[in-house]
Amino acid sequence: MENIAPCPSCKSPYGYEMDGKIVCPECGFEWVAEEEATEEEGLIVKDSNGTILSNGDAVVIVKDLPVKGAPKPIKAGTKVKSIRLVEGDHNIDCKIDGFGSMALKSEFVKKA
Repeated sequence: MENIAPCPSCKSPYGYEMDGKIVCPECGFEWVAEEEATEEEGLIVKDSNGTILSNGDAVVIVKDLPVKGAPKPIKAGTKVKSIRLVEGDHNIDCKIDGFGSMALKSEFVKKA
């Protein structure tokens, strides 16, 4: 029997191959083995449109974001240059003019 990697969704070791995909019997998740290999290479962060982001990209804020302790929010349409991807809930570190260093969620930006 082949050595099939655990399910990316629930980490179950009982996956099996069916119709060119690997299927998890516990959660029903289906994936292609080649996609799994690329996901394990490093951190993958997607913007609000599903585009994959990388370190050094420029992004645009898609909605007004309130900032604790600041008198005004970060306005939609603000361009942020040279982002850095990190692990965690707020997975983008950057510097925004007028605000300084920030941690943003990728769901509130799109690639410029």
